[in-house]
Order: sequence, then structure tokens, then C-alpha cells
Amino acid sequence: MSGPVYEVAVRAEAELGEGPTWDPVRGRLLWLDILGARVHTYDPVTGRRTVRTTDQHVGAVKPGADGGLVLNLRDGVALLGPDDSLRWLHHEPVPGRRANDAAVAPDGALWAGTMRYDEAPGGGTLSRLTADGTVETVLDDVAVSNGIGWSPDGRLMYYIDSPTRRVDVFDHDGGRVANRRPFVEVETGEGFPDGLTVDADGCVWVALWDGGAVRRYTPGGALDRVIELPTPRVTACAFGGPGLTDLYVTTARVGLGAPHPVAGSLLVVPGAGRGVAQPAFG
Repeated sequence: MSGPVYEVAVRAEAELGEGPTWDPVRGRLLWLDILGARVHTYDPVTGRRTVRTTDQHVGAVKPGADGGLVLNLRDGVALLGPDDSLRWLHHEPVPGRRANDAAVAPDGALWAGTMRYDEAPGGGTLSRLTADGTVETVLDDVAVSNGIGWSPDGRLMYYIDSPTRRVDVFDHDGGRVANRRPFVEVETGEGFPDGLTVDADGCVWVALWDGGAVRRYTPGGALDRVIELPTPRVTACAFGGPGLTDLYVTTARVGLGAPHPVAGSLLVVPGAGRGVAQPAFG
């Protein structure tokens, strides 16, 4: 079940690299360093890269329908306009809490997660935000809110609260979720599920924190592919590139006692599969 060989797309030393997202309008990959408070872009055709520092820790960045970006920041969700202006869409600072992973649903709403810095059980949330600023807390008892994704037909939503070691699945309809149940569980000693993406075949790709790999599970929950990587803290994955066939993988350096040459870099597995175009926020 070994997968294809990885390449280093961007050699970096991100403390907590996260959140790869393909921006189809600009033909670039968005990713970030949560604890470094940096938003990165990378164009795989030209090799052009940019880095923007934010005023606070940033958990996710996604393309906006207006050509700007939506940011899941420590104190809430903000919009970064095409003119580089920043304004809060939802401002809710909570001492000891920060933003984490987020994803845009098929209807254009943002599902944004939070967690406490100390990862205390029940200290995090998962909320749904629309472009008019309406916020609904969907889950209020999360420890480390992480990967979120939808089946190609939008009828299922996958979700990870990392300490549970599970990927859960919900029925999804019109922005509502119900019938939460386990999809797969990662065995003790094989790492914690972190970020995820869903491919065009409905298979779920899961990055393993302290597992040094990305796993692909079939829609039925069977493990059918493992891409092993040379650094333990693999955080998230997403398909990108002109044909959405390359799997981009973020990694982290934080907490590693021994040096790992590619830890904190953005990796890519060319031709790993076939992704699904993601909607813009709003």
C-alpha cells in the first residue's frame, strides 16, 4: 500500500505548517504557519512565492468569492480584501483559545474550528459562518478541531477532533449535519488524524500527526493507500496543480526533539490522485 514518492515543493521551516488549499482562480496554493502567523502562497508553474505575516495566530486561509481571502484567526474570522484591507466578519476573542482548521462547504459557508492552546477537552468549537456574518455553533465540546471535508455529492461531511483518534462522518443537507458516527479510527501508536481532503472518487485522505504519513480510505472506510513521509508531524493535505492531481502536504517542526530535514516544508506527491475543485467562501 505504499504510495508514490514525494518532492519538496517549498523548503521552509514552518513551526506549524498547515491548511494547504488550492486557489483555482489564481492558480496557486495557499498554506500557512499557524504559530509563525504567516500566510504563504505558492505558484507551482512559475515557482513564485509570497509570505504575509498576520497580527495573530492564523488557523486557516481560504479563497473568497470577491477575490480576497477569508482567515480563521485567533480572535475570530476576518476578510482580507483584494485591496489588502482587513475587517472582522466575526470577532469573538476567548482567552487561551485560538483558531484551527477550517473548510468551505459546497454552499460557500465557512466551517471554522477552534481549540484551546492547552488542548483541554471541550475547550474548542466548530462553527458555520456565512458571508453576511451569521454564525452558528455546531459543536461546542471539541478538544482539537481539525480536518473537515465533504463527499463529492455534498451529502456527507467528514470531521476530525484529533484526540479521539477518529474520523467521523455526518449526514449533510443544506448546511445542516446529523447522525454523527465513526468513519475510521487510527490505532494507538500510529499517530493522530489531523487534516483531511476528499478526492473525486469519494476517498478520504488523512494526514497523521506523529504518524509520518498520509492515508487514503475508501468511501467504505477501508485503508487502501499509505504515503509514508520522512518527518513525523504531517498536518494536512489537499489536491492542487492545474489538473488537481498533485497532493500537497504540510508539515510541522514544533516539538520535535531531533532534526528532520524537511520538517516545516511544503511537500508534494505528483500524480497522487484526482481532487475536487473547492468553492470560494461566500
